[in-house]
Amino acid sequence: MRNVLLTTVLLTLLLSACTKNNGFLNQTVTTDLTEAAVFSDSARSMDFLAGIYANMDFSFKPTRFPNSSSLGAAGLEACSDEAEGPASSTVTTYNQFVLGSVGPYSITPDAWNTSYSNIRAVNQWLKHLPSIPISNSLKNRTKGEALFLRAWYYFIMLKHYGGVPLVGDTVYSVTDDISSKRNTYEECVDYVTSQCDAAVQLVPISYTGLDFGRITKGACLALKARMLLYAASPLFNGGNTTATGAVQSIVGYPTYDANRWQLAADAAQMVINTALYSLVQDNTTRPGYGFYSLFQNRKNSEYILERMYPRNGDLENLWRPPSRGGSSTAGSFPYQNLVDAFEMSNGKAIDDPTSGYDPQNPYANRDPRLDYTVSHNGSMIYKAFETIEPMYTYDGEPNGDGFGVGSPTGMYVNKMCNDNVVPNWLFSDADRCFPLIRYADVLLMFAEATNEAAGATADVYNAVEAVRQRAGLDPYQLPAGLSKEDMRKAIQHERQIEFAFEESRFWDVRRWMIASTTDNRMMTGMRVTKDAGGNFTYTIANVRTHSFRDALYLWPIPQSEAGKSPDMLQNPGY
Repeated sequence: MRNVLLTTVLLTLLLSACTKNNGFLNQTVTTDLTEAAVFSDSARSMDFLAGIYANMDFSFKPTRFPNSSSLGAAGLEACSDEAEGPASSTVTTYNQFVLGSVGPYSITPDAWNTSYSNIRAVNQWLKHLPSIPISNSLKNRTKGEALFLRAWYYFIMLKHYGGVPLVGDTVYSVTDDISSKRNTYEECVDYVTSQCDAAVQLVPISYTGLDFGRITKGACLALKARMLLYAASPLFNGGNTTATGAVQSIVGYPTYDANRWQLAADAAQMVINTALYSLVQDNTTRPGYGFYSLFQNRKNSEYILERMYPRNGDLENLWRPPSRGGSSTAGSFPYQNLVDAFEMSNGKAIDDPTSGYDPQNPYANRDPRLDYTVSHNGSMIYKAFETIEPMYTYDGEPNGDGFGVGSPTGMYVNKMCNDNVVPNWLFSDADRCFPLIRYADVLLMFAEATNEAAGATADVYNAVEAVRQRAGLDPYQLPAGLSKEDMRKAIQHERQIEFAFEESRFWDVRRWMIASTTDNRMMTGMRVTKDAGGNFTYTIANVRTHSFRDALYLWPIPQSEAGKSPDMLQNPGY
């Protein structure tokens, strides 16, 4: 940890994460500033704080793990049952998770390094804040932002590793003795929630103009709710049975406490009670259109915490099929396992004999979120200088989009992409940012925690059904009289569908402790053939077997850190 904390170069945080129309994240890189020069100048100081914001989405990014050729990259979706990552000739993080070969010597240290680098930067900010030449009101506000950001980076490490060393407000120097002892999970949870409690008192409800995208009261409340939901979940709430001895209290609470669910429910209820947020609704333009349109605007009623970006076509470049300017070696490719999880538009599972599902017309009358999440054979996608036309993936398809040619699964990611953005069209981009927490998540967090604490109450039904109604399901109502266990399955299903490719699934199956099932099986794709009459035949095809072992419920502490001190206890199984 010494290297991470002490080699963080101040100037690397004065980076230009974006370039245009991006408010406070639009920075100018300066390469020859001293620490004193930065914090004696108001503009440079604010640039420094913006640099801490710039890394907020590193765990979310669909390009988090580049492959060896530098032509492609994947995120946590390719480490789970959501998608196949791009081919790589060398070891990649996503392939390690697929093969179950993750280990402390090979795991990427980005969660550790990036988080501690930014925590140190927060501590530098707080140390110098009294002398920075800005108004007292701005000092108070930015202190709240910094406290939130510190909590955010600790939360990222907690979901990766369990308990980690808490460094408080200290800014270490090269001569300091730095403790490598990991704090207990409970101490870390208490610290994150206390930082959120302090921050919420200092930041405003909302921002306008160039300050839009900074930390708000709603973001503080929502992070606290998410932290408490994780703390209440089976993996951390006395469920990690592989942990013994001193490490047991580090990787979670040693014993189960049902009241932790109620704490999470109460925290989510506080976000709901602000009445500041609502689901983006539009089932008039076409069913589920609100689910599509919310991702096309930086500012909407649903985003609680977002990572701001300028106008861009990044996701289209990463995920579109080759015939639309994308690359077959770039991003991830959805599994059929995910597609099968989408219900019919009538809310029935495709394996329900009364659902109306037709295996030879598999995309007809499905949950509208399917088409907004996955591009498949027959998907209507715009082409530059042309019109919207179908994209095909059948064997022998001439544009390079087919199964095993453009995509190893026969499908492409469409989540958050813009219908009108075409990668090979020069002036084609969209006003998007990454949603790190949105209101649909708060509703389902509330539903999950309340169901575990009190059963399938009317409030639980209302929260889940609000998300299903926005999705365009008809009927959107769940069956009456669900047991706690049945409602749990319904909520888990809803999270899988609603938050696909939003850095949710990887963590959800771990905190629920179901990854030994979801990530330990054959992953499949869809192979399509076309006969002389133009008729399609759909056949599910094997893609790759995923392997999972219990150690993978948590990431290993990178050996570069674990090897520095016997006080740095390693996670179970590594």
